[in-house]
Amino acid sequence: MKSKWLIAGLIVIVVSGLAAFKTIERRVIKRNIFRSKPVGDVYLIVDKSDYELKVYDAEGWYATYPVVFGNKDLSDKLTEGDRRTPEGTFKILSKRPHQKWHKMLMLDYPTAESYAKFKDRKAKGIIPQSAKIGGGIAIHGTWPHDDLVVDDFTNWTNGCVALKNEDLDELDEVTPIGTKVIIQR
Repeated sequence: MKSKWLIAGLIVIVVSGLAAFKTIERRVIKRNIFRSKPVGDVYLIVDKSDYELKVYDAEGWYATYPVVFGNKDLSDKLTEGDRRTPEGTFKILSKRPHQKWHKMLMLDYPTAESYAKFKDRKAKGIIPQSAKIGGGIAIHGTWPHDDLVVDDFTNWTNGCVALKNEDLDELDEVTPIGTKVIIQR
């Protein structure tokens, strides 16, 4: 009888371990092994569906980093305070250290494209006339020693894109102010 429980316990441990390994494996940085630094100008594509931020340069794909967002609802930002991550084409406006989230790469949200979508949604009655568009969207890190939120796909921001602090340090090195950032689903 004890051996049946032992075997059942071992099966549970192995299956749990494989599931955890698969999650960890998927969340590892992927980088082009043929280039140590990007070539020429870089741009970023944030894919909300895949929870990934990809870096491209003049020669194509350079690196991929795991990321998380605000709301579990991955649809486009509608209004201030909805915790959704906006979709569209943005630029990095500034970079600065941050007390809680390591560093902030501030984006130029809202853009003219963002305002046009916002006004159209108001006109169609999708959002209230009194709604505000919001702002302060950035690519930033996590709380110190809290990379698990990225590994576990825990969406926790107020609409920003968050990645592990170590990954953010690497990204910060290759993205000058003015870098194009495309956020899509």
